[in-house]
Amino acid sequence: MNRPLLPLSPARAGLRPGLLALAVLALAPAAFAEETPTAPVRQITVTGTGEASAKPDLATTGLTVLRIAPTAGEALTAASAGMTEVVAAMKALGVEPRDLQTSGFQITPQYRYDEGQDGTRNPPALTGYEVRNTLSVRIRNLDTIGALLDNAVSLGVNEGSGIQFTIDDPAGLRTEARKKAVADARSTAETLAEAAGVALGPVVSIDVAADAMPPMPMPMSMARMEMAAPKASSDGVPVEAGESTVTTNVRIVYGIAGGS
Repeated sequence: MNRPLLPLSPARAGLRPGLLALAVLALAPAAFAEETPTAPVRQITVTGTGEASAKPDLATTGLTVLRIAPTAGEALTAASAGMTEVVAAMKALGVEPRDLQTSGFQITPQYRYDEGQDGTRNPPALTGYEVRNTLSVRIRNLDTIGALLDNAVSLGVNEGSGIQFTIDDPAGLRTEARKKAVADARSTAETLAEAAGVALGPVVSIDVAADAMPPMPMPMSMARMEMAAPKASSDGVPVEAGESTVTTNVRIVYGIAGGS
């Protein structure tokens, strides 16, 4: 019968224990090596801001026709008739159909709350219904805003949500604002490097925040005042567009090329 082969011991294999230990260490040096400390990264981090302005070429306003009647049907009919006239007037003034959009519609019951002679409150009594129909209007010819508002009020618009002026295509302004933001960050980095006695190195990273171009709203109080008392003039309601501004912020990390 054949006997199973047994592994040779280090002594029988001709290896001394010391040599075996050295062989094991040679095979796994990383397990026993000490980690070398990493040198700190030498960088300058700065932020920059850039702005670009231009005269707006697009205005947005909301026109609401509000009607109250004893029944919901009567209020709806009156509000619909008023809004139909407003839409027709907007188109006659050159507003394109794509720039007219219904942005709100609401039917609300109206109640009267009375108190009895003994001071207790009586159950609410239904007095009628209120219908609000709101039309969002984008105006591309800003010279027509005054006449547009005058016509809207004369046709029965009761409320206005103000006017917001914007740039229809702000791509050019964004590019200009970003260039200015990068230049602003570079100027700051150069100042810091000079003050610290080091040489500014290459750009490591650039982060750009979302561009901000807040609309310029016409104050609500002014809009309602003008609509409540429209002027009988060919120029219509006086409106000033001003300027719209695009603001961009960047964060740039530069390396440091040398020391003092």
